[in-house]
Amino acid sequence: MTAQPLYIGGEWVEPAGGHYDVVNPADESVVGLAPEASREQVADAARAAAEALESWSRTTPQARAEILDRAADIMQREFEPWTALAQAETGAPTGIARGMQVGVGVARFRRYARGALEPVEKGLPPQVTEAGPMGRASILGALEVRQPVGVVTCITSYNNPWANPAGKVAPALAMGNTVVVKPAPQDPLSVFRMAQALHEAGVPAGVVNVVSGQSVEVGEAAVDSPYVDMVSFTGSTAVGQRIAEVCGRTMKRQLMELGGKGAAIVFEDADLDAAVMGIGTTFSFYSGQICTAPTRVIVHRSVYEPLVEKLTGYLAFMKIGDPAAAGTVVGPVISAAHRDRVESYVELGRKEGARIAYGGERPVVGEGRGFYVAPTLLVDCTNDMRVVREEIFGPVVVVVPFDGDEDEAVALANDSDFGLLSYVWSGDSARAFRVARRLRAGGVGVNTIGRNMEAPFGGFKRSGVGRDVGSYALHAYSEVQSIVWTT
Repeated sequence: MTAQPLYIGGEWVEPAGGHYDVVNPADESVVGLAPEASREQVADAARAAAEALESWSRTTPQARAEILDRAADIMQREFEPWTALAQAETGAPTGIARGMQVGVGVARFRRYARGALEPVEKGLPPQVTEAGPMGRASILGALEVRQPVGVVTCITSYNNPWANPAGKVAPALAMGNTVVVKPAPQDPLSVFRMAQALHEAGVPAGVVNVVSGQSVEVGEAAVDSPYVDMVSFTGSTAVGQRIAEVCGRTMKRQLMELGGKGAAIVFEDADLDAAVMGIGTTFSFYSGQICTAPTRVIVHRSVYEPLVEKLTGYLAFMKIGDPAAAGTVVGPVISAAHRDRVESYVELGRKEGARIAYGGERPVVGEGRGFYVAPTLLVDCTNDMRVVREEIFGPVVVVVPFDGDEDEAVALANDSDFGLLSYVWSGDSARAFRVARRLRAGGVGVNTIGRNMEAPFGGFKRSGVGRDVGSYALHAYSEVQSIVWTT
């Protein structure tokens, strides 16, 4: 079994801390050996990124675009083996592994190859100034210029080791930044394949660095390094808060995509089948390990029972099992510890007074190995329950009924620490859009769970800081400079 080295300063480097096992969550077999970096090696990576910054930031947009495009070509060439690796690391069912992992990585590198060519300068209206203490009368011109932030630490989540790092690395490089990537410890091998593609594509030494490890010290070193100018983090709110505290000491820029507890408001005139299809993705898409999932259903009492019945019926046809097997819809969660955490929330919900309409028992798959959690539907919930208020990050949906008008529905939806994505299902488009504008969430889906991949993505409240996706990601990895002159 190959032991993966680190990628620092354009070289493949043996890790000071040795290697650790990356475990397949579907059967608990060892996928590969991931490197454990030392604090000193993380410092080396950040220093290499800082040394490469001046030359990389001065390359032409066309040169950066060509490297990103070539990297995408290599990812496409290696699509099958790298998809298999991602599936083994994450336990994603085949359809999701093929459609949402390497494929999305390729698409994002293509998008930001084009993004590198987007204008970074914008002329502002001239300003006429009268003669006075500041000098003669003049006309002042002004130019808004987007400059790279500098060295960016990208800390990525375990639920998608391709889409998430690609959505950070590609726009950061397109804008002329250099990066230190610290992947999640559970599935880092795919991120090293991304580095391999960039290396083969000709990215200059030091522009991209990848350091991994199970130790908290690795992530801390990647955040507190004096060479780092910005931290882009996707993960839990609790960890994001700790990172923000460290960043605040030296005013490092931040992009934080944190937890979610998506509210799905279902009005009495909603297409219930469409709502069930949307809500049901929580159970099937990465086994609920996705912060954008509609996990908190707020449904009008008049359609409460029919909705619960339809959701229960939907769940009955979901095949749980080996993610590589044909027909599997729900695979495992990422680890035994996370499985136990999700199951503890289900038990907590029972104790809080919720009724388990479906699921609640640990499924046995194959020979009983793997970290499987039954898709679970908790009903008769109230907004004060912890299962309603806290992010479970698993295939668990809670249902809260309401009796009043849209004001009550909005109040229930907004009564949350989170505000990433929410959803509205209604046959009245005017009402749906009116309600959407009142929701304290970074994004709202109206009769859909689909996302426009050019629309800004990010959260209100404890769901994050900043926006990315599309051109907004280019803006996130840039500083705005003004240049003023007199004529």
